[in-house]
Amino acid sequence: MSADSGAERVAVIGDGGWGTALAALLAERGCRVSVWGCFPDNIARIRAEGENRLFLPGVKLPPGIEWTADRERAVAGAGLAVLAVPTKHFSEVCRSFAGLLPGDCRLVSVAKGLERGTHRRMTEVAADILGRPAAALSGPSHAEEVARRIPTAVVVAARDQAFAARLQSLFSGDSFRVYTSDDTVGVELGGALKNVVAVAVGISDGLGFGDNTRAALITRGLAEITRLGCALGAQRATFAGLSGAGDLIVTCTSRLSRNRGVGERIGRGETPDAIMADMKQAVEGVWNCLSASELARSHGVAVPITDEVCAVVHEGKRPRDAVAALMSRDVRPED
Repeated sequence: MSADSGAERVAVIGDGGWGTALAALLAERGCRVSVWGCFPDNIARIRAEGENRLFLPGVKLPPGIEWTADRERAVAGAGLAVLAVPTKHFSEVCRSFAGLLPGDCRLVSVAKGLERGTHRRMTEVAADILGRPAAALSGPSHAEEVARRIPTAVVVAARDQAFAARLQSLFSGDSFRVYTSDDTVGVELGGALKNVVAVAVGISDGLGFGDNTRAALITRGLAEITRLGCALGAQRATFAGLSGAGDLIVTCTSRLSRNRGVGERIGRGETPDAIMADMKQAVEGVWNCLSASELARSHGVAVPITDEVCAVVHEGKRPRDAVAALMSRDVRPED
């Protein structure tokens, strides 16, 4: 898997903003890239205009990327498949590619979330359905900034460290730096759970609270993520790194963050259902807060911020009542 050879064939499964940004990055790294999307009209428009106006507007895409809605054509001859599908549709899309991937095609998931009902991480879902292990790439990485070559650092995790190193070499360039890790559990959970905290921060912003509240939510949110991650076998140090604190900070503070933005609208009085009806792109915190809360409960881990976000999003609890519940909890030592 060498970017220098110019011969590596990479299939990006998912034509959303993140899949599109990574496809552009890999094409400029010398890979032969195909991108599969489930909307033929959008695929045809991208092919004609050289821009993904639906999911990554304003970014001109490098020539040479193949855009297709044909699954077999997308993965033919691919040595690597990048799974860039929202978690809500991840298992369904993986099943649609079962039996189509070349035998030696490796997998890397860039999705951030948990499977509804089973609470499985996306690499677990991919491995089960597609019959081969998957690495995970995560970290503070808005697609809009990566596509514009703004300096970014992420981490790729895999049990097979030789494979992680190969992915590091493939993706790394002048504006995109990749670190490696063997803690797939921690890297994926950091990416999944930070979205829920970002919704909480957005709600706080929408209610008109200030920097003190935002800092408290980010800090205590990280404590929740770390507690749950360690209970599930992750390494504590991972949550102080790019896929933990790094991704949490950018998602909770950036105006580009959809999770924070949706939370802000909820804090201002809009209902989650009305907001989500307008959304064209993934808002993983809204989709995954219930799974995160259930997962924590099943392992006896306290996640009060996550639980309150879940109550607001799924049970109709008033945001100010959720704040009151958090502030009235029994006092305790900081962990």
